[in-house]
Amino acid sequence: MPNPVVHFEIGGADGSALQQFYAQAFDWEVNADNPMQYGLVEPQTETSIGGGITAADQPGVFVYIEVDDLQAYLDRIESLGGRTVQEITTIPGMVTMALFADPEGNVVGIVHNETPPAE
Repeated sequence: MPNPVVHFEIGGADGSALQQFYAQAFDWEVNADNPMQYGLVEPQTETSIGGGITAADQPGVFVYIEVDDLQAYLDRIESLGGRTVQEITTIPGMVTMALFADPEGNVVGIVHNETPPAE
């Protein structure tokens, strides 16, 4: 499948409580030892993807699709009836990302990783 889903994000009012919930419910290792207290969940098997659990204004689940040209995909999405929700944003040394809403209003992320995946 081209442009795979490469990351998930679960958010809610109490990010720390959500991190504990998912760690206990699914035996996930959640590492929030970073300045943003973003609970990183690393893939543990060949078929799993990584994700994050964090505080958010609204509860929700997001998926992120990897693409090679964020602006080209945002343009394509808008031509198909979607809209840009968050402009292209770079987290230095990690990822460049944007959020869009599909024609039904589902918000989805697109990402371009700046660093190659570890082997």
